[in-house]
Amino acid sequence: METTLVNPLDETPRPEAKAAARLDSVRGKVIGLLDISKGGGKDFLDRLEKLLLEEHGAAKVERFSKPTFTKPAPDHIIDRIMRAQVQGVIEALAD
Repeated sequence: METTLVNPLDETPRPEAKAAARLDSVRGKVIGLLDISKGGGKDFLDRLEKLLLEEHGAAKVERFSKPTFTKPAPDHIIDRIMRAQVQGVIEALAD
């Protein structure tokens, strides 16, 4: 029997780019929360939103959701995030 190994990594070629600078603080900032639609993500982000607003002084939290965790965010979701003019985005990855 022949064994076939499959690479689970996304091998899509992408242009090399520099990572965005980290925020020095979330105080006074508009923060985006991106739910990737895995189980438990909404609960995690609900708690995180409360912490950002009440304990860390974020000015506002904007919520976004991907239709599925199995694919990158579609362009219309990225466009919504950009139009919301958030200063940072946190993505929920855990179940």
